[in-house]
Amino acid sequence: MSTMRAILIKDGHGPIENLYIGETDKPVPTKGEVLVKIVAFGLNRMDHYQRQGGYPIPPGASSILGVEFSGRVTELGEGVTRWAVGDEVFGLVGGGAYAEFINCDEGLLLKKPGHLSWVEAASIPENYITAYQALVKYGEVKKGDHVLVHAGASGVGIAAIQIAREFGAATVTATASTAEKLNWLRSIPNGATHTVNYRTEDFAAEVKKTTNGKGVDVVIDFVGQSHWAKNVESLAIDGRMTILATMSGNEVSTVNLGPILYKRLRIQGSTLRSRSLQYQTELITSSGFRDIIDKVTGVNGGGPIRTYIHKVYPWTEIQSAHHEMADNKNSGKIIVEVR
Repeated sequence: MSTMRAILIKDGHGPIENLYIGETDKPVPTKGEVLVKIVAFGLNRMDHYQRQGGYPIPPGASSILGVEFSGRVTELGEGVTRWAVGDEVFGLVGGGAYAEFINCDEGLLLKKPGHLSWVEAASIPENYITAYQALVKYGEVKKGDHVLVHAGASGVGIAAIQIAREFGAATVTATASTAEKLNWLRSIPNGATHTVNYRTEDFAAEVKKTTNGKGVDVVIDFVGQSHWAKNVESLAIDGRMTILATMSGNEVSTVNLGPILYKRLRIQGSTLRSRSLQYQTELITSSGFRDIIDKVTGVNGGGPIRTYIHKVYPWTEIQSAHHEMADNKNSGKIIVEVR
């Protein structure tokens, strides 16, 4: 079997220093799959957890890190009709993107528009699909809604803020931990209308002020335990909350069910990576999601939705890239180029 280079983890899991470039088997596309030569891939928080041994790999997925990429089609599996060798694409996978080559189901690929660079295209799949799922499919955001987005300076957070604005949200409040991030989120086109430093301010009280006491209609949460009570307090009657992660912990010691009952709240947990291939394909090919993707440009592209790149690393500096993510320094996406 042919080999390729990939980012591997010494001992299978461990600290950042265990990441290295090594040789592994080159994948061979099977029925319905496309082999892509990767140009760039995106970093996500789940990569950090998986590297530490704390994130379960979906059945059948590669154990190599990485779920989003951009690149060129180099080989087609049996029955593939949507793509041709040489096509420029970006896409989503269950794992394996930290590598020179990757197999991807043909339904999880998107055509790379000419106005997007390889780096910009690689920043889109996981962020925008996750944000769309949380905000539109489950949050049912609509014109006039008030929206609260936690981890506002993360890739998914930035995508959710802009999508909410594009859907006509009356206010979009974003939380982050530094004044620099909060100022930036208010400054970008279609950025947050309001911001809150969750370390020094009470975001539940602030959104009540912003909404004249009503509360928000939609909450997108990544934090979990430490934000639970204030999230419930923040929600308006018939409010919807989508929980995408539990960065502060899984367990809430006491829960008052009263507000959930009396405010008729809907609370939805969601992960994208563990979803079925059919679910992911239907989401990516939906007209609603395609409408969003068609509006995405780079930072200088002038579109109503833009993808923001924090920093680009060559893959020889993968440890530095992971340190940047682990230290929570980014406003926007961290991208790695395979070079």
